[in-house]
Amino acid sequence: MSEAFDTMMDPPVEELLDRTGSKFALVALASRRARDINSYYSQLGDGLGMVPPPQVTSTASKSLSIAFEEIAVDKIELAELPSAEEMAAAEAAAAADAAAAEAAAAEAPSTD
Repeated sequence: MSEAFDTMMDPPVEELLDRTGSKFALVALASRRARDINSYYSQLGDGLGMVPPPQVTSTASKSLSIAFEEIAVDKIELAELPSAEEMAAAEAAAAADAAAAEAAAAEAPSTD
């Protein structure tokens, strides 16, 4: 029996799942990028240039299809977020740095 399913979707969902690792990650990544593509096309006449344009040449007219094509050719990748422990350590380090800077400013002689 074949592992591939006969679907009309190109690129195949199975290929996209291999690139993202899970269905949730695929949906989150593709929907976010599709929103970015919609924003790009809506601001196109304004000359703002805040959102990157589509990264692939596509005949698709739907932004979600373009996002899937970008994922399939590895133009868009899922970024790993830091863990809760890493975030807590970074916040603690930032708080310590702020406290040290505040203490140094309080000890500095005043030039009034």
